[in-house]
Amino acid sequence: MSVLSRQNEDPLPSDIRETAQPELPAAAMSAAASSAEKPVSAAPAAPVVHSRGRAALYIFTSTLMALTQGLGMNLMTANIYQLQGSLSATVNELAWLSAVYMAPYASMSIGLFKIRTQYGLRPFAELGIVCFVLATIANLFVSDFHSALVVRFISGMAAAPLSTIGFLYMLEAFPPEKKLTLGLSLSLTNTLLAAPLARIISPSLIEYGGWHALYTFEMALALIALPFIYLLPITAPPRLKVIQKMDILSYLVLAAGFGCLAVFLTLGRLYWWFEAWWLGALLASAIGLLILFGVIELNRQSPLIDLRWVFSWPNLHMAAVLIAFRTVASEQSTTAANFFMQIGLTNDQTVTLYTIILCASIAGGLFCAMLMTTRHVDLAHILALILIGAGAYMDSNSTALTRPEQMYLSQAMVAAGAAMFLPPAMAAGLKMVFAKGMTYIVNFLVIFLFTQSIGGSMASAALGTFVTLREKFHSSVLVEKIVMSDPLVAQRISQLAASYGKVITDKTLLNAEGLTLLGQQVSREAYILAYNDTFLMIAVVSAVSLLLLLLHLGWRFIAANVAKPAEAAVPQQA
Repeated sequence: MSVLSRQNEDPLPSDIRETAQPELPAAAMSAAASSAEKPVSAAPAAPVVHSRGRAALYIFTSTLMALTQGLGMNLMTANIYQLQGSLSATVNELAWLSAVYMAPYASMSIGLFKIRTQYGLRPFAELGIVCFVLATIANLFVSDFHSALVVRFISGMAAAPLSTIGFLYMLEAFPPEKKLTLGLSLSLTNTLLAAPLARIISPSLIEYGGWHALYTFEMALALIALPFIYLLPITAPPRLKVIQKMDILSYLVLAAGFGCLAVFLTLGRLYWWFEAWWLGALLASAIGLLILFGVIELNRQSPLIDLRWVFSWPNLHMAAVLIAFRTVASEQSTTAANFFMQIGLTNDQTVTLYTIILCASIAGGLFCAMLMTTRHVDLAHILALILIGAGAYMDSNSTALTRPEQMYLSQAMVAAGAAMFLPPAMAAGLKMVFAKGMTYIVNFLVIFLFTQSIGGSMASAALGTFVTLREKFHSSVLVEKIVMSDPLVAQRISQLAASYGKVITDKTLLNAEGLTLLGQQVSREAYILAYNDTFLMIAVVSAVSLLLLLLHLGWRFIAANVAKPAEAAVPQQA
């Protein structure tokens, strides 16, 4: 926790503050990297301070960009069961849409940051939004599953620059001294809004026009955002030729490796890890490509990524902490959402719940922004872990009768905690990179990209696999207790079979139907118990993480108090 508990107590040097532009998973570090390759001799651009009205326009544009990009990713995930009929596909086949989206998205920001540096921020922003508009228009021509796969792959590539643009616009609204506090916190909060909003608006859109209504709405947002790119310029760093020939080869190898890994993690638990041979081929390909990338980079004088620095102990420590955070934050995005689907709830029954989650995310982000302007930023991490752990523990008592009303408070707590954790971590990590040198931003980008994009898929895969394993365990325990000689079991089968009594006259077939219905109920209860185990595991991970953080803060406080008297004694001895 040591990396995440540090905070920018001192303002950044002026030459860094004016161009430091961090970004969330895929976008956070890429935004900061727009100035990563500045020549040392280049004078920093004069900071631009906007009027309140113009700053509000930049904030609005940033929010619009974040929603446009985020809805493209979440609308399909939120409606995976509703889209089966529209695309004539099974649930497993529809999961390929997420996989092919993540394959290019997982690595695009690594290549885009050098493209921005060499060709300029303005052309990058204009071309990025145009490509995204074209990608959303292509969604309107999707008629079957195979065409949807192609369009989703293109959308994954087009979404990466858009997330970066949204981040840059938020930071542009604030003066240099507030970019890594208010600007960073609000821009990261924006990235959390699309997931609940997708589930809020989906029922109405699906009822209106199915698949095409979802992506017509996304296209409309992109078209609304288009003129803002041309009317509101962003302060751009000087251009510099930074792309080398070997960078292209290195990036292609890295992108292929990340893409194979993203597909493997997205689909592994659905086709099961040891059942489909091509899953092993994907994993082997990912490992081979990433090893090849390492061999290429370690033998270059000016590597695309400094792997020795990336794999240093402080960075590995930070990566482990961020992956742990992604795991506990998946309580809401993955576990709770799947729990609702398991007990038969549809999006129109959870609109109020996700509205509360949306409001809690905004509240948590605003509170974190306030804390980041003070010297009490460590409190954000403590509160985040407490809120997520307590919310997950409350959810671990769910039953088949649990409805969204019983989870309003717990899910609001988890949403607020998730919004409060990442901004301080990003600011602390960026300070560490700036101290090392601006050329290390691309290396930091790889760490955040891996922990957030690939790490997010890894967390979802791990939690989904845990649910499946625990369901099998609980199912076997429950099935052992179902014996026909038990009068309670026989009575329950008779009650369930009674609903078919008017259409089935054969007593044997009637009992078989009753037994089938009882088996479905047992499977549902086993899944509910498995989700409860998962909620409890997330609560335990949060509690352990909180304990480690408190121990580290205590150790740091003691070390600081011991060092002060020693420093004060040195002048006296002199």
